[in-house]
Amino acid sequence: MKTLEQIAAELQGYDPNALPAGHVNDFLARLVTPVAEVEEVPTLDLLGRVLARDVVSPISVPPHDNSAMDGYAFDGGQLQPGQALRLQPVGTALAGKAWQGSVAAGQCVKIMTGAIMPAGLDTVVPQEFTRDAGDGCIEIPAGILQRGDNRRHAGEDLMAGRPALRAGDRLGPAAVGLVASLGLPTATVRRRVKVTYFSTGDEILSLGEPPREGAVYDSNRYTVRGLLQRLGCEVLDLGVVRDEPAALEAAFRRAAAEADAIITSGGVSVGEADFTKAMMRQLGDVAFWKIAMRPGRPMAVGRIGRSVLFGLPGNPVAVMVTFLAFVRPALLRLMGCSDTAPPPLLRARSLEPLRKKPGRTEYQRGIVAPAPDGGLQVRTTGNQGSGVLSSMVQGNGLIVLHHAQGNVAVGDEVDVMVFEGVV
Repeated sequence: MKTLEQIAAELQGYDPNALPAGHVNDFLARLVTPVAEVEEVPTLDLLGRVLARDVVSPISVPPHDNSAMDGYAFDGGQLQPGQALRLQPVGTALAGKAWQGSVAAGQCVKIMTGAIMPAGLDTVVPQEFTRDAGDGCIEIPAGILQRGDNRRHAGEDLMAGRPALRAGDRLGPAAVGLVASLGLPTATVRRRVKVTYFSTGDEILSLGEPPREGAVYDSNRYTVRGLLQRLGCEVLDLGVVRDEPAALEAAFRRAAAEADAIITSGGVSVGEADFTKAMMRQLGDVAFWKIAMRPGRPMAVGRIGRSVLFGLPGNPVAVMVTFLAFVRPALLRLMGCSDTAPPPLLRARSLEPLRKKPGRTEYQRGIVAPAPDGGLQVRTTGNQGSGVLSSMVQGNGLIVLHHAQGNVAVGDEVDVMVFEGVV
């Protein structure tokens, strides 16, 4: 396991007092290693879990050639350019069982979607494309079909013996359905990542406490908990820990003993009381960063025991921004996920001018909507203060103004990190 000093030596131009936002994930990728333990989980409970082993298909899907439409199955070799085709139905093939008859030239079989293609037939004409030709026959107009149309081939979705899903895949609803389509009652996944979190500061009130002058109610634990639950982490809330050495030591020691990762909010900014930072230094290998970003400049990272530590700033918006940009990708890596990139960026045209100086990355809360030309457009939520948590509710994404980027004019395209499925 590498020390922070060894990791820093691998990164060209590393400066903890002026760290570009783009370098943070490079550092964290070297700091975090996936949990090793695995477990067998019922298919019904696989949502959000990360595969520890490939899921190899025991069957082909579909297992037989079948119809993609309700219509008529026939030998497509009878189609002739520029000529209509007259066919006589001789039976009906239903989904769930094979039709046992035989079909001669000039004949067809009425077939339902999903039904096995009768032997010798390779094309299906949708029922609505046909017309009545009299004497119980149908006619297929010229030029509407090609041989093989509307037939699903055996194994065209999944082939027996081949991986259907790969180790490191994080399973969404479609992937869970795919596992079930293979008849598999369980899959092998990495165990859930355990994350402990708490807030620090004597000015922080827990819910139920009476208001007092100079104090604020803690929102960070609730937003962090929601973000962790969205990731599928097992969470332990240690509440608000006073900025007092004994209380902090007890909280950090308990967190390190019980969790794979520790998240704190508050106590890492320059000028704040030193107890939180001092306790981090005393108990672990920790670096204190000044990231060239807004909001969220101060951040602590490192290890306490076997646990990865993320010390986030205290302002509510800064907590959420640093979590989305840095902590979430690191936790995905800890979970063993192969895709650990931050949420994808979309391009949208700015509806207003944005002031920005090169030399730091800015994350402004934005409202993204469809533009009249079919693209996307975005405007800010207004006040961009790092304590304005309501802006994260009003917005549906973050306008990402990159490190070297300057002012943005009306109509310029900007990158947007959307919240859907993440926040």
